[in-house]
Amino acid sequence: MRRLHSLEDLKQWQSSLGGAPLGFVPTMGALHEGHLSLVRMSLARGAKTLTSIYVNPTQFNNPEDLAKYPNTLEQDLEMLEELGCDAVFLPTADMLYPNGLKSREFNFGCLDLNMEGAGRPGHFEGMATVVTKFFEIIKPDFAIFGEKDYQQLCIVRHVVAEENWPVEIVPGPIVREPDGLAMSSRNLRLSEDERVSAAHIYATLATATENWKKFATVEALEKHCADAINAVPHLSVEYITCCDQRELQPIRELDPKVPSRIFAAVQCGKVRLIDNLPLF
Repeated sequence: MRRLHSLEDLKQWQSSLGGAPLGFVPTMGALHEGHLSLVRMSLARGAKTLTSIYVNPTQFNNPEDLAKYPNTLEQDLEMLEELGCDAVFLPTADMLYPNGLKSREFNFGCLDLNMEGAGRPGHFEGMATVVTKFFEIIKPDFAIFGEKDYQQLCIVRHVVAEENWPVEIVPGPIVREPDGLAMSSRNLRLSEDERVSAAHIYATLATATENWKKFATVEALEKHCADAINAVPHLSVEYITCCDQRELQPIRELDPKVPSRIFAAVQCGKVRLIDNLPLF
C-alpha cells in the first residue's frame, strides 16, 4: 500500500494506474469495520482504491469535539494494509486549504434545514468544501459514503449533481456492533457503562420501525422513542425525527407509500451519537 504524503506523491501514484477505475473512500481516521466495509466495496468493484485520512477542522462547530477526535493513525494504516487498499492519502491542511481554513458557500436546497444542519451550523459547508477539494485533486470515478451519515450522503449527492462533478456517489450500508450500536469512531470515547446504554438507541428505533402501525401519528412514534431513550442512564435525546428519504423533510403522516427514515441524535455522556433506520 502506497502512503501518499504530498500532492506530488498523489500525482505520481495516479500516473501509475494505467487507466484503471479509481475508487475513493474519504475518512477522518479512527477506522473501524464500518470504514473497512466501504474500502471492501471499492475493491470488490475491481477498482484501484484510495482512502484518505484527514480530520477536517471546518466541519466541526464544536472545538472540543475536534480536540477530542480519536487519533489511531498507525493502527488505521495497518488495517488498510491488511485489507489490500492500494493507497492512502494523508494530506495536511495547507494542501487542502492553501488560502486558510475557510469553507465555501453552497446551496443545499432543503437538505440541510433539519437535523444535523439545524444543530451544527457550518458543518455541512465544511464537509462539502473538503469533499469537493478531494474530488478536484483526486478525480475519482466513484466515491463511497456510509449511510450512517445519511444526511451527509444526500448532500454530497446533491452537490455532485448541482456542480456536475464526474463522480458516482455510492452508498455503503450501516455496519453495527452485535448489540446493534452503529459503528462510529466516537464509540471509542464511551465508558463501559455508557457503551451499554448506547445500545438502547438502536434497540428503541428498531422496535419502533417494526411496530410503526401501532402509532396513531408521527409525533406519537417520535415521542415514544424519545421517552424510551431518555429513560436510559447516560442518554439524552437531541432529536428524533421521521423524514422522507429524498428531501429529508419531516413527514406529516405514517404513509408507507413515501419512503422514509427515522433519524436520531443522542448525547451519551459527553459523546454525541447519531443513527438512522428505514421506517418504510
